[in-house]
Amino acid sequence: MTDAGPARDWAPHTFESRPYRQRVARGPRSDRQLREVTVALPPFIRERDFAMERPLAAMTTASAGDLGHLDLVHGRTLKALNHLQLRTEAVDSSKIENVDASLADYGRALLGAGANASAISMASATGALTRMIRDAETTRKIRAEALLKAHHELFRRNPDEAHRAGTFRTTQNWVGGSDYSPLGALHVPPPPETVPDYLDDLFAYANRDDVPILVQAAIVHAQFESIHPFIDGNGRLGRALIHAVLRRRRATRHLTVPIASALVAHREGYFDALNHYREGSAGPLVAMLASATSVATGESWRTATHLRDLRREWHDAVGGSRPGTPLHRLLDLLTEEPIVNVALVTGRIDVPEAAASEAIAALVDAKVLTRARGSRRAPVWLATSVLDEVADLSSRIQASSRRLREA
Repeated sequence: MTDAGPARDWAPHTFESRPYRQRVARGPRSDRQLREVTVALPPFIRERDFAMERPLAAMTTASAGDLGHLDLVHGRTLKALNHLQLRTEAVDSSKIENVDASLADYGRALLGAGANASAISMASATGALTRMIRDAETTRKIRAEALLKAHHELFRRNPDEAHRAGTFRTTQNWVGGSDYSPLGALHVPPPPETVPDYLDDLFAYANRDDVPILVQAAIVHAQFESIHPFIDGNGRLGRALIHAVLRRRRATRHLTVPIASALVAHREGYFDALNHYREGSAGPLVAMLASATSVATGESWRTATHLRDLRREWHDAVGGSRPGTPLHRLLDLLTEEPIVNVALVTGRIDVPEAAASEAIAALVDAKVLTRARGSRRAPVWLATSVLDEVADLSSRIQASSRRLREA
């Protein structure tokens, strides 16, 4: 007997054969001779409802409630927590796409101080995520304009993709299989001429207020991945959409919990859940998102405590600091910006360069800051204890997710 997979609870994709021909002949002969491709056509969802079994409904309600409680308690008073969560989310969302770099290189890319291509890509993902969340918060809508601006932010510094930054695709794309054609692809999205109608439908669903929040976030994400409206960047922007939905619905008002950190722990299971969605089963992805939200929320509580303890330790390490002084303000800044240079400090705490340099030197002497390697010409300093917390938050979420899945 074969495993029938999860029960259908959503409309499955349909499939159609369409003519295909490479625009430029490339790759092996089999790719060059491909003349037909089977595309996946997602259902239209603007008025569709998802009927949940009682245990899954309870799970999503509890996860959303825990998230809201964290946001209420720590969101307004601990801005540093959001900065740390945002960076953790952007880093781990990039890792799902096999884009990885050291946190120090990532920080240098955020500063514009020079870094490798992966670090620049991760920094760009942070900007794209921030842009989408901010637009959903201010407009109370999920909008095509915000999505295009986020895509531009993601790829404007990529020399191979900058010419397509901020534009929806006009050619057929595919996921997996050959690099040269859809031959053997795991998923062939709908044809490019159908993308505008599919996106209009997606935004209509995303802007509803009568759908359970985590259900809406999961289905918006899965539908977006099925449409695959860009040549590249669909995974990272699709996961950013989860947070945009949460912010639009006011499930969060200040924080961005690192949901991708839980998903990266089960990368193959996450891709399987997206495949189940295409087969007509939305439940596995809804459950995975609810679980990921719950784990990320729980570990973020611990990080909030760690950040407060860390700030007190720094205060003691410098022998105390008076509020309002450059040193005190720099200590506050470091919990939000753990990688700094003189220009950033000067701008953020509004002091002259000389005062910024003096405060940085005092924190180096107190071993709060460490000068980054390879930054002699353009000095960069690291608050390694905060960077360690970024890495630890990700590791704890992943470990908790694995334990939960194995239980």
